[in-house]
Amino acid sequence: MIDVLLDYVLFLTKTLTLVAAVTFVAGALVNLSRRNRETEELRVTSLNSRLRRAADSLRGKLLPKAGRKQLAKQRRREEKAAREERRKRVFVIDFHGDMRATATASLREEVSAVLAVAEKGDEVLVRLENAGGLVHDHGLAASQLVRIREREIPLTVAVDKVAASGGYLMACVADRIVAAPFAIVGSIGVLAQIPNIRRLLDDRGVTVEQVKAGRYKRTVSMVGEVTEEDREKLREELEDVHTLFQEMVARYRPDLDMERVATGEHWYGSRALELGLVDELSTSDDWLARLIDDADAWKVEWRRPRRFMEKLSGAMEESRLGAFFGR
Repeated sequence: MIDVLLDYVLFLTKTLTLVAAVTFVAGALVNLSRRNRETEELRVTSLNSRLRRAADSLRGKLLPKAGRKQLAKQRRREEKAAREERRKRVFVIDFHGDMRATATASLREEVSAVLAVAEKGDEVLVRLENAGGLVHDHGLAASQLVRIREREIPLTVAVDKVAASGGYLMACVADRIVAAPFAIVGSIGVLAQIPNIRRLLDDRGVTVEQVKAGRYKRTVSMVGEVTEEDREKLREELEDVHTLFQEMVARYRPDLDMERVATGEHWYGSRALELGLVDELSTSDDWLARLIDDADAWKVEWRRPRRFMEKLSGAMEESRLGAFFGR
């Protein structure tokens, strides 16, 4: 009897496991289908209105009923006058960086939209948070901001937390860089770290055949034998990227002492100001609050859902370590 009971419990466990697995897969497929139906879109939000609503919400709790009515009438008059008056516009773009600068796909759409409507007197504010990553990805992100400079539209980059390495490559393009006192800035350097497991494979009798055409097609790799010549070639390549990095920074901030700041070190905002890496100490909130007194601020955001395969390929790409801007 006990054997029969145990067999039944085992059968029931297997059945429940199978049902759970099927349910999970089905749910994942439904979720994936829903995400794939999401469309890309450009969202434009009035930051003036958002700030005003937040302030009025607090005022409404403090004012008597008559005062709330008077405030509502005053706001309607102001909104009508604003619609009739052409004021300076500040376009606000947020960029949150990662190893592969995946937000660049949205950034290029946001910049294109702004350039299509920006007029003389308008400005662009980029709120940047980026600790660096792969060289080519961050180079492309910086090129998107160069497009704004080339159109002679004043560009400010505000750094609240970090703009280091590839992040600073983006920030240096701006006409003006403002940073919070303890924001991390700088790290003008290049790094490559590649684990090599050849000896581990040799110990287990595993041989990896690496065949290449071209003397330097691949030098330092994860599984191949690494010679001193290979290491020297990799160092040369990193020095070349570092030189390009310095040239980019010097083009937009020619007064910097490059020997002093291009050591790969990073500094907090107050020290970065002394070195000339930034132009002013301020949070993005304070900077924007000063601007919207005399301008209309519009947050421009391109919403682009990432597909399942993009997330998977991104994770796989980040697992392959190569030359990157890093702290």
